[in-house]
Amino acid sequence: MGEICQSGAVAWKCGANVSPYFQTVSGANIDNFIPQAECFINAATRKDWSGAWANLSGDVKGILTGAVSDLAAIYCINFDMSGYTTRGEAESMITILRDRVNHAISILREIKTQTFMEGE
Repeated sequence: MGEICQSGAVAWKCGANVSPYFQTVSGANIDNFIPQAECFINAATRKDWSGAWANLSGDVKGILTGAVSDLAAIYCINFDMSGYTTRGEAESMITILRDRVNHAISILREIKTQTFMEGE
């Protein structure tokens, strides 16, 4: 399980047609992807947000939670697209989520934004 988001946020973004593998109440299967998503965001922004989580402001926590849950949802959707009405539906969801992840990463990379969000 990751530090930045919980499986419920990921499951919600996967939509109703996500693979039954990810529809379990416990979210244990989703929890496999959350740390991977966190590590990717940390590496892409060159900052250990997971380690700094407790000291971050609400704004940056919101951006990070959104980005990590979006990316983990992409991983879940990509794992098995068979439940969606069409492959295009799954791909559209991935595209929207990917755009949101990319936007969040660009915000988090910007040093002026980091400085503002950390109150420095």
